[in-house]
Amino acid sequence: MHRSRIIPTLLIDGDGLVKTQKFKNPRYIGDPINAVRIFNNKDVDELVLLDITASIEKREPRFENILEIVSEAFMPIGYGGGIINMSQIERLFKIGIEKVILNTSAFENESLIGEASRVYGSQSVVVSIDVKKDFFGNYHIYTANGKVKQKIELIQALKKFQELGAGEIMINSIDREGTMNGYDLKLVNDVCKNLKIPVVASGGAGKIEHFVEAINAGASGVAAGSMFVYQGVHRAVLISYIKSEELDNYFN
Repeated sequence: MHRSRIIPTLLIDGDGLVKTQKFKNPRYIGDPINAVRIFNNKDVDELVLLDITASIEKREPRFENILEIVSEAFMPIGYGGGIINMSQIERLFKIGIEKVILNTSAFENESLIGEASRVYGSQSVVVSIDVKKDFFGNYHIYTANGKVKQKIELIQALKKFQELGAGEIMINSIDREGTMNGYDLKLVNDVCKNLKIPVVASGGAGKIEHFVEAINAGASGVAAGSMFVYQGVHRAVLISYIKSEELDNYFN
């Protein structure tokens, strides 16, 4: 049977939970602790927590806030935002984080990937890559919450991070993020066919069929934000989730 990973992604801005669209206009949608408690009751497989302002503000993770969230969670949590050295990674694992997610630091201090992988195992190290298309349809990598364009070509960067020891890649389409119009399937396919490690697709999920499409394009997991926090055309805030078994039924 096909086993799928469905991963809610929570964006943290200050002490609050927010949702963005194309990395812009963060909308406050509540307290992250309350969201985690609701996801607990829905038997979520795993959760991703991203501090979207840490790298921009050049500050380290808010460890006390993370600890409070992790203490309430029944599921494994991956955390990203402001991670720049091994001491921070060690502290995150000690307070209960299962995976560290490196984005900006993967480009500014690529040796961190290999060091973290050697010490904690590659399965604990995720590199998250945010991508935007230009007018000609070419993909470009952006860091610092979509504000800094990287010069390295996408596939070259992917292969380098795999060689350095990343155990997983999360690929996020900035153009699709928060739109709920579906994943960039060409992007997902291009990434997956060039890597041997698992790939999580992110950016654009709005319905279960979008998950199916991303998995058929090669993704081993699918991440979503808006789909799990909004309800209806007016985007009323309502935490929801679908279980992996529901997705698996599409492959039987």
